[in-house]
Amino acid sequence: MTWFESRRTSEAVVTADRSAVWEALVDPDAIAAMTPLVERIEADGDHWSWQLQNVPGLGVSLAPAFTVRLEVDEPHRIEFVHDPPEGQRERAGVDGVYVLTEVPEGTHLKIDLGVRVDLPLPRLARPAVTTTMQGVLASMGKGFSAALLKRLGAEQLDA
Repeated sequence: MTWFESRRTSEAVVTADRSAVWEALVDPDAIAAMTPLVERIEADGDHWSWQLQNVPGLGVSLAPAFTVRLEVDEPHRIEFVHDPPEGQRERAGVDGVYVLTEVPEGTHLKIDLGVRVDLPLPRLARPAVTTTMQGVLASMGKGFSAALLKRLGAEQLDA
């Protein structure tokens, strides 16, 4: 087994009030509904357990499940850290942060996301797997962005 990692950062101005953006980002049902490939998110306090659908393109059948702990500084920052239940090993993990800043046009939203998966592939596959992971993250991000804007009745402006 080999761990593969990928990171994606994006930012934009969303023409919606920061409180509305915040509410969408701390609602596990909303996040699950807005994020492509997410089957469900089960929240238990500040721990969210994610179950994804089968992720295409990695050359192996993979439906990742992982647990994150949320650390919030309302209404500015939502950080999530991979934090599996004690005694359990998860073959995928996500760490990241949402940073929300009020701007005259609405909310500047910055998203930084890092993903790790443990796959039954050799290290030599790293370039191909990393490229595929980047493509999947970009596709998920595009779908998430469109769904968030639709939910908020907002538009996206360049950051």
